[in-house]
Amino acid sequence: MTLVETMIASLIMAFVVIGVMSFTFYATRSFAAMTNYVELDAKSRNALDQMTTEIRQADVVTAASDTGLTFQTTDPTTAALHTLEYVYSPTDKTLTRKFDGQPKVLLTQCTFYTNSLCQRNTTNATFGNAFQAIPTGRLDECKVIQLTWICSRNILGKTANTESVQSAHVVIRKK
Repeated sequence: MTLVETMIASLIMAFVVIGVMSFTFYATRSFAAMTNYVELDAKSRNALDQMTTEIRQADVVTAASDTGLTFQTTDPTTAALHTLEYVYSPTDKTLTRKFDGQPKVLLTQCTFYTNSLCQRNTTNATFGNAFQAIPTGRLDECKVIQLTWICSRNILGKTANTESVQSAHVVIRKK
């Protein structure tokens, strides 16, 4: 083999190695992103399922703010009153459930959270025949809770895998 042939073979081999390494890096990053997204989606769904179940069984909304909700609930077996809170911390990026003061973190890396109180009455929405709940600022009129949040993860130092929006209208059944 001549020197020219060896240099050309080395150059081709370098391109092949760079291509394989680039593909491996891309595939690893994509696999990590998919794994993160699946975990993020599962945690958001579990949190939403738990919140929906508990809010539906609540007796009444006792307090509401931009970062949390407080409900009064009754234990059907003992008729004891309990306090149920959902508190969002923008600094910690967590959504926490407190039942009679006992905290349990439902979501981490929650970058946005909002809730709103709505009346039972509905109005025609702008799209088709859908109905939209009427917002209210009064706790005694609240029958529907609108929950919305966004969670995200960091992959290799960059924010990625933002769940578009997890949102639900939850009707308080006992009211």
